[in-house]
Amino acid sequence: MSILYLLISRVFSVFLVCSVFLSCFPGLVLPAIVTLESLEIYNTHQWLPNTKPVVYFQCKGENKTVLPDVKEDHVFYNFKGEESWQPLTELPSKRCKRCGFYEENSFVSDDVYEEWEFCHSDFTEPDGKYIRFKEKEFNATFLCSKCVPSANESLVYIRLGLFIRAEFFVRVYNPEEPLWMQWPGIVSFQFCI
Repeated sequence: MSILYLLISRVFSVFLVCSVFLSCFPGLVLPAIVTLESLEIYNTHQWLPNTKPVVYFQCKGENKTVLPDVKEDHVFYNFKGEESWQPLTELPSKRCKRCGFYEENSFVSDDVYEEWEFCHSDFTEPDGKYIRFKEKEFNATFLCSKCVPSANESLVYIRLGLFIRAEFFVRVYNPEEPLWMQWPGIVSFQFCI
């Protein structure tokens, strides 16, 4: 047998095993869901007095998410994550998104509170929280429980041949959590050819 034949058969078998695995567990490949936990606007950009601002969150290339409860400045808004407009966005594990808070303006272009690169790695707190603050504009707290591994999880790398690397979360059994919450999941899947 030629070396090329062995190489092709090995690649095919690895792809076959991975595709069978991913087709059996399609729910395991999920991006991290981000919700808004709290928001306080310090300044509205309304030109007309006695008008309520229309504040929204948007990531580049996605639909805007209007925050219907946010109508006044200097009011602390706390959210449960169950509102009809939640979640705000989904973050992939390896890439950032350009996102921001904006205020609708009917006469000229919308006012920008701030735009920033929103990344999976921003969520460094153990409880999955990320606080974004801009002086004289806003203070926001985001929640992403899947962005930070918990103390019960460890990242394991598995190499399948020379071609494919899959990363898995492996949970240690925790008697305080329900058993259905303790499942391993693929964090990322990439081809290294």
